[in-house]
Amino acid sequence: MEVSAPFDVHRERVRADWIDYNGHMNVAYYVLAFDHATDAFLDAVGLDAAHREATGGSTFAVDSHVTYEREVAEGDPLRITTQLLAFDAKRLHFFHRMYHADDGYLAATSEWLNLYVDLNTRRVSAMPEAIQATLRAMRNAHATLGWPEQAGRAIRVPEKKPTA
Repeated sequence: MEVSAPFDVHRERVRADWIDYNGHMNVAYYVLAFDHATDAFLDAVGLDAAHREATGGSTFAVDSHVTYEREVAEGDPLRITTQLLAFDAKRLHFFHRMYHADDGYLAATSEWLNLYVDLNTRRVSAMPEAIQATLRAMRNAHATLGWPEQAGRAIRVPEKKPTA
C-alpha cells in the first residue's frame, strides 16, 4: 500500500438539506461528512465491508471532538484529509481536517478514537496483524506531519483572574 501523508481521498459537496436556519451547514452534517471520511479511511486500511464479512471485526467510535473554523454553505465542495495519530492492537486515534475544496481554507476538524470490536461477541478485541502492519506504515508516514493544533483539546470557559 502506498501511503500518502495525510490520507487524502474523501470529497463531497454540501447538500441543500444540510443547511440550517443560519444559512450554513448544520453541526450534525459536519459529523456526517467526517463519518463518510472515516469510512473511506477505514476501507483504505482494510477495515472494509469485506473484512467485516470475513472476520466479524469492525470499529466503533467511542470519542470524537469537532472544531468549527469557518462556515461552509450549500453547494460548497469539501475535501477531507485524515491523519493517523496513534494506534494499538485495539484502538485507532485519528484526525480529520475539512477544507473548502476550491478556496482551500480549513472549515473544521474532527478527532476520533475508535475501538476494534468482534461483532459476534460485541467485545473489544485485537485487530488482525495484517491490519496492524498497514496501520504501522501509515503511522510512520503520518508522523512527519506533526501533532495537529486542535487535537487533544478540552472544552472549557477560561476563568478570568480576579483584579485587585
